[in-house]
Amino acid sequence: MSETGDNGLNVGKKASDSRTLMTQLIFPLDTNHYDTMFGGKLMEYMDKVAAIAAMRHARCRVVTASTDNIDFLAPIHVGEVIEVEAFVTWTNRSSMEIYVTVISENLYTGVRTMMVTAFFTFVALSEDGKPTGVASILPESELEQKLFATAPERHRQRKKRKQDRIVN
Repeated sequence: MSETGDNGLNVGKKASDSRTLMTQLIFPLDTNHYDTMFGGKLMEYMDKVAAIAAMRHARCRVVTASTDNIDFLAPIHVGEVIEVEAFVTWTNRSSMEIYVTVISENLYTGVRTMMVTAFFTFVALSEDGKPTGVASILPESELEQKLFATAPERHRQRKKRKQDRIVN
């Protein structure tokens, strides 16, 4: 898990080293008048778990730079449990792409359902608040390898979206 080799060059970190999991039981205060979870509350949990994964990778302060396609596939109900999981999939110089998933579980039936997948981008910051470099990612599992291979295209699309908003 070393950030640099004997020659001082970046040798990368395993994606699994940043893996973070949060489990929450959904209470009435987490829900709207339909007894389903507030989307904003779920997004808060996702952002926190993604931030922890980014900090585990960078070992410094981080800030959220963007989120991609948070699509709520089905409602999460009072009394269900959610698992919010995240890990770093790819890095650029100072930015990190984090893959976040949310699975709900009905504790009475045992049925588990994928509710959300999303990509968050975080930027690592130095003590003076400036972007700072991060180690590359060493993907191991099939999923990690697939996400790593497709990340440069997602990065290009994010940059284009950002540029399009600045121009318009």
